[in-house]
Amino acid sequence: MTERINHQWRLAARPVGTFKPSDFTWVEQPVPELQDGEVLVRNQYLSLDPTNRAWASFDTYLPAVEINEVMRGGGIGVVEESRNDKFPVGTHVQGMFGWQEYVVLKSKEVQVLPVNPAIPITAYFGLFGHIGLTAYYGLLDIGLPKAGETLVVSTAAGAVGSLVGQIGKIVGCRVVGLTGSDEKCEWITKTLGFDAAINYKTEKVAKALKTHCPNGIDIYFDNVGGEILDTVLGQINLKARIVLCGLISQYNATEPVPGPYNFVQLLMKRARIEGFIVLDYLNRTDEAMAKLGAWFLEGKIKYRVDVVEGLEQAPLAVNRLFDGSNQGKLIVKVSE
Repeated sequence: MTERINHQWRLAARPVGTFKPSDFTWVEQPVPELQDGEVLVRNQYLSLDPTNRAWASFDTYLPAVEINEVMRGGGIGVVEESRNDKFPVGTHVQGMFGWQEYVVLKSKEVQVLPVNPAIPITAYFGLFGHIGLTAYYGLLDIGLPKAGETLVVSTAAGAVGSLVGQIGKIVGCRVVGLTGSDEKCEWITKTLGFDAAINYKTEKVAKALKTHCPNGIDIYFDNVGGEILDTVLGQINLKARIVLCGLISQYNATEPVPGPYNFVQLLMKRARIEGFIVLDYLNRTDEAMAKLGAWFLEGKIKYRVDVVEGLEQAPLAVNRLFDGSNQGKLIVKVSE
């Protein structure tokens, strides 16, 4: 039998600013033999997420990736060999596979994906999986939306933000999205049903928010932090809720980032800001997936994936998350 060769991206240095090719090393090595209970998974799709930048730099909710360790990342793949009866060859699975073509895992490290001809496999990154859980529980459990309230979403054309806005519409909110191009503004309003969109690169955000949120802001789903968070705080309503999902504007900062100047508004408006990590909700996956699946099949919720061809592209493709050039959920096609 021909020996399988695995290609990997290993972390070579702690990044300063955006990722550079020199931050990674391309490694080629044989795939190890399986032990009892293990499975060999061929990685088909790799998820690129803003948290890749944090994982490469410092301890978060997970330890930082060690130097010379395979870069961490979620994957969707297929079982190629198995010494575990629960995972026969050909089973589609999801897990933390890393930036590599093959991975050997134990059963507790993989999750079987349901087979549904109506749902493309890429939907498990674009709508289901960690993206869907983040949007669903971040908005509904922490944002606590009520019909008639105004919801503002940053990175509204991104993987999570685009779902948050649609869920907000489903539960009866007025939804305003912030994004970085006119094309994205058109997509979230005309295709996804947002009530209004703001191009933060060409418009004055404070003025635009006053125009599109005439009754103030009740919920802000924050993916970016920084100046946009500060601007939103200046227009929040009494008992507003700020859902802190990400701080993408700060991950590549090389100098200390100042806190919000409008922080006093949290006190004056008796508002609440709460951070969350999707891992907190893994025990409630079934509830979210059932709802998201029903909405998808009913045509109430849409998603978009941005597919980059080839694992070798990952180190530079991940930077598209920070310059806004990605169109929806950014993933790498590793193999057929």
